[in-house]
Amino acid sequence: MKKLIGLLLSAMLIVSLAACGNNGTTPTANSGEDTSWDDIVAQGKIVMGVDDEFPPMGYRESNDEIVGFDIDFAKAVASELGVELEVMAIDWSSKEAQLMAGNVDVIWNGYSITDDRKEKVAFTRPYLANRMVIVSKEGYGVNTKEDLKNVKIGVQAMSSAIDAMAEDDIYEEIKGNLMEFSVNTDAMLDLDAGNVKAVVLDEVVADYYISKHPGNYVVLEDNFGAEEYGIGVRKEDKAFLEKLQAAIDTTIENGKAASVSETWFGTDKVLK
Repeated sequence: MKKLIGLLLSAMLIVSLAACGNNGTTPTANSGEDTSWDDIVAQGKIVMGVDDEFPPMGYRESNDEIVGFDIDFAKAVASELGVELEVMAIDWSSKEAQLMAGNVDVIWNGYSITDDRKEKVAFTRPYLANRMVIVSKEGYGVNTKEDLKNVKIGVQAMSSAIDAMAEDDIYEEIKGNLMEFSVNTDAMLDLDAGNVKAVVLDEVVADYYISKHPGNYVVLEDNFGAEEYGIGVRKEDKAFLEKLQAAIDTTIENGKAASVSETWFGTDKVLK
């Protein structure tokens, strides 16, 4: 009996903590009615979950403001929807849990569309293409994918870079060489220090990092394949997803998305 009472009290405490932590809209799966768009309108904002160390998609400037391509793109979309945007930095390794708990309304920050993630969240249509590239430095002896068998490899924990590698035939021979980091910038710093000899990461992130930190970096021709970015919402939030996709389509059609892309990338990379 004491054990049963203890379990019940623990469950009540977990529910209480989850309720206190909510910043986004409350999930509506149990109500039987999809009020997701009405909830967004009622709260007057979209709470956007981001990795704040993922330049140029989202990162903190020296004044602690979170900026980036995805931030500006989301602001344009929120404006079309007639609501405000709240940008919330989250632990990227628990991003889906943050979404399901109602702490954020969207996962939107270079969020790669994968089969595994499709089982957890609903995605908008892809808006940006990307590749998983291998970055090394001159003199490290890493020139092809095969060379990864003999070196330490830096990668962001719980990232689509790991998923992409796992789908490659070489993965079984290199998985023991992986060193996981909480953010890509830490992996690149360890590359500079020689603690890892290669880093696998998003091409858009690699290009931006190298442009801001000139050095003897080498981006290999070999890579771990192409992917696309999308915005993740709770599967039950179909009404919100429909409105969100319509607003995205509008920003693409009226040229606002292209303008944001040209600001951050120097060209229009947004998928049509």
